[in-house]
Amino acid sequence: MYYLYILQSQIDQSFYIGSSKDLEKRIWEHNFGRTGYSKRKRPWKLVYSEEFENMTEAIKRERYIKRLKSRIYIENLIMRACSSMVEQ
Repeated sequence: MYYLYILQSQIDQSFYIGSSKDLEKRIWEHNFGRTGYSKRKRPWKLVYSEEFENMTEAIKRERYIKRLKSRIYIENLIMRACSSMVEQ
């Protein structure tokens, strides 16, 4: 499986959007300063993820969300995911 993920900085509440094959390892890398941009805004919390069969689809989704440049869209994704978890 491949993943699209959204992290939220616990420092300034900004979002980071990425994709990875190993989600746990990637979050660890963000939180322990192994990535450039996200190093300054640690710690990060996983707030949203989607699974994909292949990396191409995960990257397409990542690029789509980044292209929107919309905090409102991201917050709505997170809220919908949280509400569907509560309903289950």
